[in-house]
Amino acid sequence: MNRPYQIFIAFRYLKSKKKHKGISFNTVISTGGVALGVMALLVVLSVMSGFHEDLRSKILGVNAHLVVLSYKGGIEDYEGVIRRLTALRRVNGASPFVLGQVMVAKGDRAHGVYLRGIDPLRERQTTSIAEYMKDGGLDRLTEDSATPGIVLGSELAALLGAYTGDEVNVISPVQEIGPFGMLPRVRKFRVMGIFEVGMYEYDTNLAITSIESAQEFFRTGSAVTGIELKIDDIYKASEVREAVQDVLGPAFFARDWMQMNRSLFSALKLEKFTMFVILTLIILVASFNIVSTLIMNVIEKEREIAILKAMGATNRGVMEIFMIQGLFIGLIGTVIGLVGGYLIGHLLNTYEIVKLPPDVYYLSRLPVKMKLFDFVVVSLSAVTISFLATIYPAYQAARLNPVEPLRYE
Repeated sequence: MNRPYQIFIAFRYLKSKKKHKGISFNTVISTGGVALGVMALLVVLSVMSGFHEDLRSKILGVNAHLVVLSYKGGIEDYEGVIRRLTALRRVNGASPFVLGQVMVAKGDRAHGVYLRGIDPLRERQTTSIAEYMKDGGLDRLTEDSATPGIVLGSELAALLGAYTGDEVNVISPVQEIGPFGMLPRVRKFRVMGIFEVGMYEYDTNLAITSIESAQEFFRTGSAVTGIELKIDDIYKASEVREAVQDVLGPAFFARDWMQMNRSLFSALKLEKFTMFVILTLIILVASFNIVSTLIMNVIEKEREIAILKAMGATNRGVMEIFMIQGLFIGLIGTVIGLVGGYLIGHLLNTYEIVKLPPDVYYLSRLPVKMKLFDFVVVSLSAVTISFLATIYPAYQAARLNPVEPLRYE
């Protein structure tokens, strides 16, 4: 009995008299409501965080952190530009690329894609596309052959019915003069590999070849479309972009990954915040259960409250009894919700229970990323709401006149 009497009585009041068994049942319902709200909120926030990070990792796995382009349309002395860029602070790697839109066809099947010409060795310094190879490899693009090599995305290869070793026709929308007038530019490429990022947009709309083959096909000479940069901190991209602009001058401009995907990530951030607000309403509903439970408890315990006041208990002491009782309900519900949310997130992440159509959601599975920050914020929100819900019933208990309940005793 070294505890303050408020704590002892608050725990005692969680158990009701036999003739009022419904009170204890309401306590269970209130606790379950808080637990359900916390659990739902944690699972949704973890899924949103996982979706955000998985999408970002796939985008940055195929694309560089920064892309440097020229207002002239092409970069001639790109080796000199690369030397100046790699001397900048935070820049870890640079690689040139050639990019253009083409049509890839095999037999009677065709699909429009972006054809990217790369240097396979330098590309490893800026992107992770080599890690997504499902068959073959990027190194095979540099093999000496009369037919240049090409690497296709897995969905694109499936659409064309193409496999490693097959030949496909690459058709440019830019026409050239032929023996019978203006004709589209066509060249055969041999499939040297197939990659699978897991993001439908890239697996369907991207094809990769060597930078020399792309320069020859697009007739760019020795020029490249741009230069990709990899930096040591992706969140410092804007800072590096400004440094690139200062070093190269007004003839060049740079775009970072946040600029190129601003609308997508802004929408995801807004959606996560919106879901947090909406699902917090579940905890608010549970808090009303706490209010009703405490009010019923106050009505049931009027005689006991009067006796406590007659024995010297202050209004503040009576308030603390019911506030501790409601806070205890909120704490237990929060703990149960935290454990349940973690277990559900772990199961979803480990066993990939939920599959997604990749052509709709960009991803083939439901990603889950549980963050300590989300758990802390949700816990504090649930406990705070539960505590606020106790104020009114506790205040009503403190205002109780001890004379009335004891008048006829």
